[in-house]
Amino acid sequence: MKAAVWNGRHDVRVENVPDPSIEKPTDAVIRVTSSGLCGSDLHLYEVLAPFMTPGDVLGHEPMGVVEETGSQVTGLAPGDRVVVPFQISCGHCFMCERGLQTQCETTQVRDQGSGAALFGYTKLYGAVPGAQAEYLRVPQAQYGPIKVPSGLPDDRYLFLSDVLPTAWQAVEYAEVPDGGTLAVLGLGPIGEMACRIALHHGVSQVIGIDLVPERLARARSRGVHTLDLRQHEGKGELGDAVRELTEGRGADSVVDAVGMEAHGNSAARLAQNAAAVLPGKAAEKVAQKASVDRLAAFEAAIDMVRRGGTISLSGVYGGTVDPVPMLTLFDKQIRLRMGQANVKHWAPDILPLLTDDDPLGVDDFATHHLPLDEAARAYEMFQRKEDGAMKVVFRP
Repeated sequence: MKAAVWNGRHDVRVENVPDPSIEKPTDAVIRVTSSGLCGSDLHLYEVLAPFMTPGDVLGHEPMGVVEETGSQVTGLAPGDRVVVPFQISCGHCFMCERGLQTQCETTQVRDQGSGAALFGYTKLYGAVPGAQAEYLRVPQAQYGPIKVPSGLPDDRYLFLSDVLPTAWQAVEYAEVPDGGTLAVLGLGPIGEMACRIALHHGVSQVIGIDLVPERLARARSRGVHTLDLRQHEGKGELGDAVRELTEGRGADSVVDAVGMEAHGNSAARLAQNAAAVLPGKAAEKVAQKASVDRLAAFEAAIDMVRRGGTISLSGVYGGTVDPVPMLTLFDKQIRLRMGQANVKHWAPDILPLLTDDDPLGVDDFATHHLPLDEAARAYEMFQRKEDGAMKVVFRP
């Protein structure tokens, strides 16, 4: 089968790889009909390269049609149309029963000190072959896949694999009070969808922050008050702009949907680049133990949130000794919530919204639909934010 394969930093190719097969009785194999390109995939393209191995199949946002099931998979049958959550979870362990599927004790990657295994996301998360491919082996298929109706375009349901639950959890974790303000840093797929969900939840004021004109315009068209980062790049200017909109206090809650590759920290970028090009084990050590995150977005969130407010981190961070302003966090009495989205926990809340009314605008959320053969161009275009690339969907 064809698959998008990692071959090195900034080197994604579409290659022929072996077809997946049933390996365990709880497996299923699906024929992938759509697979998203995620902002997190760009971390693999560059910053998290030390944890990748040439030949790794990328991607973690699939949906498709069941081709085959293992003997212990009783809830699925060949021909069923399914969305597959990006994390692999069992549904019956201590963590899954508490709605923490990303901490699943059955699939935790213990030798790396990581949570639940993820599709297509480095050795840190199990090195499970990913979903930007024609076919996908789905472990724990007795629980993970979500059956969806046939007859509607894939885009109606595809984003249930990652974008929707990640953005939904970001807003839930933000705990915006009634009549409050939510600021969202980064208007990529997760940030913009978080804005849409916040507005759907009735949040009084949603402020979206980015520096890409197309992303700002897109959020603004849905009723988001936008701030262009390029106009507020001086120290504290962005926080001042948010305070001007919030009676001088700052936002009640902030979602950081940017993460480790934030704009505006050249020193951290140099560290990331150095880690990415070091050989093998040396690169892993630097990436795991050294300061390789660009914390500009997180620092901005700390500045713009009001005292006693909440910061919800949905952007991926990866460093361990990054200098975090603990004094300010403590003094402002800021609450932090974070983590990978627990897809199955939030799916019952989201599915009723995937109706013909389409209140979250999923039908036209993707900006590009491309054949899998164009994966290399898609990665480059998405990283460079060219051609209005907001959300790319591959059609294998």
